[in-house]
Parts: sequence; structure tokens; C-alpha cells
Amino acid sequence: MNLSEQLSKLSARAKELEDRAAAAKVKGKADLEQDVKQAREAAQSQGETLRKSAETGKGRISAWWESVQRSWDDHLAQVRKHIDDKESELDLKAAERDADQAEDDAVFAIDYAYAAIEEAEYAVLDAELARMDADTLADA
Repeated sequence: MNLSEQLSKLSARAKELEDRAAAAKVKGKADLEQDVKQAREAAQSQGETLRKSAETGKGRISAWWESVQRSWDDHLAQVRKHIDDKESELDLKAAERDADQAEDDAVFAIDYAYAAIEEAEYAVLDAELARMDADTLADA
């Protein structure tokens, strides 16, 4: 898949997320719990794909990206442990705090994804420039 196709796939996935987030506001609890389960499984699968890609790309991708990938794995493990360890609470204030924190986490995750897209733009344009330089040298 070339860079343009990957960017189109990313754009379509962001739109799908936007649509699912809007639909979540009117879903019943059981349906939303099922969506959460499916989203978690999809995220885990994508994380595994990313890990495999980083391992396959060792020596081809920069060490910095390998480090980012390991850091992302650690982050996801901590977040999932926190979610798994959380006991259901009947206390309204505690439930409101949990909801506020979950919303703040979602906002930060979106900001993080936005920053990743900005970094992807830089990487894509830099890759195009590097390829252009290599082609120019090959033609010389």
C-alpha cells in the first residue's frame, strides 16, 4: 500500500470513529458495552499488527519509531490494566469522577492521534523529498 492509500485509509477510519462516537450517544448500555468490547479487540489487533510491522521493519525504520512503538505498547498495557482493575462503584461521585476521567482520556487520545497525524505528514513529505533526492542522484 503506498503512502497515499495509507492516508486515505486513515482518513476513512477517522470518519468511521466520528460516526460511531455520535451514534454511541443514543445507544443502549448493552449495545455500547458490545461496541466497547469490539473496539478494544480491534485496538489490540491493530497494536499487534504495529508490533509486527516494527519488528519486520527493524533496520529499515529509524530507532526512534521503534522506541515510540515500545512506549505505545507500555502505555496501552497500563491503560487496559487500569480499566480492568476498576471495580464497578455504586457511589455517584466516584462514578462521575470515572466518567470525567474517561472523557478526559478520550480527549487526550484524540489530541495524541492528531499529533501523530501531524508527525505522519512530516514523515510522508520527508520521505517524498528523500526519494526525490535519491532519484536526482541516480539520474546524475
